[in-house]
Amino acid sequence: MARIRYGARTEAEITAARAAGSRLPDIWSTGVVAVWESDPEAVAAVLPPPLEPTGRPLVRANISKVELPGYPLGAGSVAVAAAHRGVEGWYPLVMPMTHERALTGGREVFGEPKKLGEVTVERDGPVVRAALARHGIAFVEVRGAVSGPLPVPEPSRKTDFYFKFLPAVDGSGFDLDPVLVHCLRHEKVRKLEKITGDVVLRESMYDPVADLPVRTLVELTLGEKTSDQQGRVVERVSARSLLPYVHQRYDDPQQLLDGPPEGSV
Repeated sequence: MARIRYGARTEAEITAARAAGSRLPDIWSTGVVAVWESDPEAVAAVLPPPLEPTGRPLVRANISKVELPGYPLGAGSVAVAAAHRGVEGWYPLVMPMTHERALTGGREVFGEPKKLGEVTVERDGPVVRAALARHGIAFVEVRGAVSGPLPVPEPSRKTDFYFKFLPAVDGSGFDLDPVLVHCLRHEKVRKLEKITGDVVLRESMYDPVADLPVRTLVELTLGEKTSDQQGRVVERVSARSLLPYVHQRYDDPQQLLDGPPEGSV
């Protein structure tokens, strides 16, 4: 009988797949990073407990092209500065990706708020344009020109915070209490340039980052970098405290309550 592809894999196949994943080479991306100070009240308002604001109301947009073997990937994020148990890091609100493959592991393993979207990074001589778009709206756009090289920073460690959860089958909340994940990234940079330009935030009902306005532009760079990531669950989170923020994850929160039409299964 021919191999049934939905059938169980052998232990050897599972082990080989894990080993292949652990031997991935450095994958370098080229991208724009914009960091700005926003309104303290706005940044605090988007942080689910137990996350807390840091001493500075920062917002960061990453917009990158990733040279994955076999196909290019556009990847981005918009995150706000946050702290938990004395650890400072970033809480991403939205992470557009251009391929479904890039969504699955991040969402299901780490709880990353990844969604399919359009990611643009273009350079024509010194002129740079980068954007994150969904539903036909470029809700973040960086426009400017490279104005000179910057010193390459030493390798660094950065922490992102994610909430991993499963909506309840009856629409009442969650199947289990959500967990807070600390995702530690080790980042290396091989090239960094300064951009002189600006950040444009456009109104979008699906990705309302315009609620985090640019008050002071802190950093605007174009760089080449690579990173790995390791996640760990640090604590279970009260379902009641997280439920008011669940809409951050979905274009239409009502879909959490939608079951299959009667007779459709």
